[in-house]
Amino acid sequence: MDMTGLNMLAGWSVNGDTIMMEQMPIFGGYCGGVEETAICDVATHLASFVMFNSNIHLDGPIHIRWGITTARETLQISSHVGAALDFHTDLLLSNQYYPMAGPCTEMCLLETAAQAVADTASGRELISGSAATKGVARDKVTPMEARIMGEAAIATAGMKISNVNEILDRLIGSYESDFPHPPKGKRFQDCYDLKKITPSDEYIEVYENVVSILKELGIDINY
Repeated sequence: MDMTGLNMLAGWSVNGDTIMMEQMPIFGGYCGGVEETAICDVATHLASFVMFNSNIHLDGPIHIRWGITTARETLQISSHVGAALDFHTDLLLSNQYYPMAGPCTEMCLLETAAQAVADTASGRELISGSAATKGVARDKVTPMEARIMGEAAIATAGMKISNVNEILDRLIGSYESDFPHPPKGKRFQDCYDLKKITPSDEYIEVYENVVSILKELGIDINY
């Protein structure tokens, strides 16, 4: 953090702004493995509140190879960190979403749902996303990804952790083998009616298929 950032934060504090700090530790990078990255992640959460006077912390561990938050290891990190901080503090915790696949694909929705399930079960208050195709492709974000994120979170609330772990193991296993060659999906303007801002029949069918898959796994989405 340089002086420019500190000056900016000081101005926000004086103005009474709501401050959200974001950091995304890289699993497999300088932090190390799952355990080491989790330790660094907890430290940066605490630093954002103690040193920078933030009100909300936005997390999002990134896999060094895949550049996503929905990998098995990064979900493990964010879940353990979220659960630990939720148990020991009253801080507002959030998480960012970067799935591998593009919109209008089952893989994208399954990835997003998996992270929403993990975030909810680990006690995070806020979820932020979802930025499909790792957030790097133009026009590759739609409201349908946010919808499955919210619906999966609602369906997970109150579930036993042991059940959530079993569901996540199978859910992550349904898409992680496709990381090397993920479906690119469609642009917003190719899977949405631009005048009505409604999803195409194709995307609705994809969404309903994913809801059926999640229900079979134990995530009972009603919409």
